[in-house]
Amino acid sequence: MIDLYYWPTPNGHKVTLFLEEAGLPYTIKPVNIGAGDQFKPDFLAIAPNNRMPAIVDHAPEGGGEPVSLFESGAILLYLAEKTGRFIAPDLRGRAEVLQWLFWQMGGLGPMLGQNHHFSQYAPETIPYAITRYVNETNRLYGVLDRRLADRAYVAGAAYSIADMAAYPWIVPYEKQGQTLDDFPHLKRWFTAIAERPATRAAYARAPEVNPDHGKTMSEDAKKVMFGQTAKGRG
Repeated sequence: MIDLYYWPTPNGHKVTLFLEEAGLPYTIKPVNIGAGDQFKPDFLAIAPNNRMPAIVDHAPEGGGEPVSLFESGAILLYLAEKTGRFIAPDLRGRAEVLQWLFWQMGGLGPMLGQNHHFSQYAPETIPYAITRYVNETNRLYGVLDRRLADRAYVAGAAYSIADMAAYPWIVPYEKQGQTLDDFPHLKRWFTAIAERPATRAAYARAPEVNPDHGKTMSEDAKKVMFGQTAKGRG
C-alpha cells in the first residue's frame, strides 16, 4: 500500500495519473495547502521542502522499512522502477524518458507556475511579469509541439512518466493565455491522454479531496501559500 500525500494541483495529479495507470493500491492523505497542512511537523518529516506531493511506500521492493519520497519527478521515477512500467527498459529509451521528465521538472513546471502566479494570484498586476511568463509558456508549448510532430508521446511510441509529468501542466492552458489550436501536435497528444480511463479516474479524485477545487483561491489561502520565508510563514 502507498500513502499519497496529495492536493489537486498539477504536481499532485502527476502521481495519481501513475497510480491509476498502474493499478497500484493507494490511500490519499489530503494536504490542504491553502490551510497550511504542508507546514505541519508530521508532513515535514516526509517532505522537508513543505511541498506536496509525497509518498510513503509500505511495501518497497525487497521489503524492509517503508520508503518515503518527496518531489513529483522523483516519485514518478521511483514508481516506474518499482513496477517496471512507463519507462523504457533499454539505455536509449530510458534516456529519452528521463531527459523529458527533467525538462518538465526544470522548465515547464516552474515557468508555467510563475505564469499562474502572476496571472491569477499576485496581489498586484505586473504587466512585465505576466507578459514574460505567458511568452515563455508559449515557447515551451512550441518545444513540446515540435517534439510531438513525429511521435505519439513525448519519449516515443509508448506512454511514459514523461507524459504524466507534462500533461497536468497543460490542462489549465486557457488560464495560461494559450490556445491548443496553435499547437496541433500538442493538441492531438493532449486529447489522447485526456481520454485515457486512468486519466479520468485520476482527475475524479480532485473534487473528492477538495470540494472547492476549481474555485477562486481565498485571500487567506494566498497568504498561507505565498508568504513563506526561511523563518516561517510571513
